[in-house]
Amino acid sequence: DDVIYFLFSFERILCYLLTLILTMLRTDILEWVAIESDSSNVLKRPDLHRMMETTAQKLRLMGGTVELVDIGEQELPNGQTLALPKVVTATFGTDPNKHTVCVYGHVDVQPAKLEDGWATDPYNLTDINGNLYGRGASDNKAPVLAWIHAVEAYQALSMELPVNVKFVIEGMEETGSNGLDAMILAQRDTFFSDVDYIIISDCGWLSRRPALTYGTRGNCYFFAEVEGPKQDLHSGVYGGTVIEPMTDLIVRLFLHPSDTLISPSGKILIPGIREAVAPLSDEEWKMYQDIQFDMDSYKNKIGVTQLMYSNKVDLLAHMWRYPTVSVHGIEGAFSDSGSKTVIPAKVTAKFSIRQVPNMDPAMVKKQVTDYLHSVFAKRKSPNKLKVTMVIGAKPWLADTQHPLYEAGKAAVKRVFDMDPDLIREGGTIPIARTFQDVTGKSIIMMPIGGFDDGLHSQNEKMSRYNYIEGTKLFIAYLNEVSQIKKTSV
Repeated sequence: DDVIYFLFSFERILCYLLTLILTMLRTDILEWVAIESDSSNVLKRPDLHRMMETTAQKLRLMGGTVELVDIGEQELPNGQTLALPKVVTATFGTDPNKHTVCVYGHVDVQPAKLEDGWATDPYNLTDINGNLYGRGASDNKAPVLAWIHAVEAYQALSMELPVNVKFVIEGMEETGSNGLDAMILAQRDTFFSDVDYIIISDCGWLSRRPALTYGTRGNCYFFAEVEGPKQDLHSGVYGGTVIEPMTDLIVRLFLHPSDTLISPSGKILIPGIREAVAPLSDEEWKMYQDIQFDMDSYKNKIGVTQLMYSNKVDLLAHMWRYPTVSVHGIEGAFSDSGSKTVIPAKVTAKFSIRQVPNMDPAMVKKQVTDYLHSVFAKRKSPNKLKVTMVIGAKPWLADTQHPLYEAGKAAVKRVFDMDPDLIREGGTIPIARTFQDVTGKSIIMMPIGGFDDGLHSQNEKMSRYNYIEGTKLFIAYLNEVSQIKKTSV
């Protein structure tokens, strides 16, 4: 009888959602996308504060126990300080006999302007052919709202939540989550003390098949600065008489045939990096084989004719579980349109290494610094080299056999009538590792964003299908988690 009641109740929720979400599309997400909560632009800070208050008010109106947590100030490059947006925390239910899940999300966004190439106003949610276009629609406002709607659906039907639900919603994720690590540490023994599981939905599917994410790469970001003359020089007057910093940086550090960071095939040549990587296991190989992924569609999506690897398993492995080096730019070089015959006095290369489990940022920093200095010393250049690591975010990896993931598979099967892909993210979501290290709680990443949502790009969108079915998924997942035995926590 209990099973029959549960099935009946669950179907009532899903049916009700169709009406609820269609209504919410014209209210909450429309209002949220309209707020220009760009965390990288200090001039938009009032909008960011308004976004956090809007989020808090939404949760208050639902009857949650809500707090806006002050996380301090941000120091700007000019020495001024600016208040960081407060972190919103909310609690729905405190039954000690139930599991407690904590949902993390963010409501800040990347910069966006119509003149960047958007087909529509990025801050005016626009529905075109079932897709909701707007900055932050997929990353991460719609997923946050989908979790909120999941709680609302239970409330609207006067049904008790099967688990206690907590929210942690921040406003600085796109610029490094300033202040959040300290806040999590400070509330480890209070807000997080009764949390059993943490859920993150700040990611996306790999294909049209739903996915569960169980790993992310870390990120070590470096500046390699070469300094020479005391000022920029005229290349006609001084060219041929000085050893140029730009030549040292590009030709001798990055393009030298034997002493460089990466080989033409993408192999990292820095001693010790590749040796730290765990070999691909037979189990992993089989998992990658089963993942739905079309190489031709992937090439068409990004507009290239050739990839580094010609088969699916190699490509996915190097996207997710092997480290990579990417060179991002050179500061100090002449980059404007036109011509300028200048010898830059100081240039800085910016590059990163996406690191994987078994790699430690402190060790990567030493390996990279030692290697570049040893290469530079061979040139006997009078110029000065300075290597700095400005980001050292750790990778994260979960156990896909954990009951948390078994519950996720069951929820996906129930809503989508198919098994999910088990995937990893090539990018970095530092908060996952912070939650793991500070709270010791088990974590799952449960995306609802589409593979073609255009995160951080022009014309970002969230499809109505993913938004509605994703909300159903979250409801189903709360029910599945409620059935995990307490001894499995």
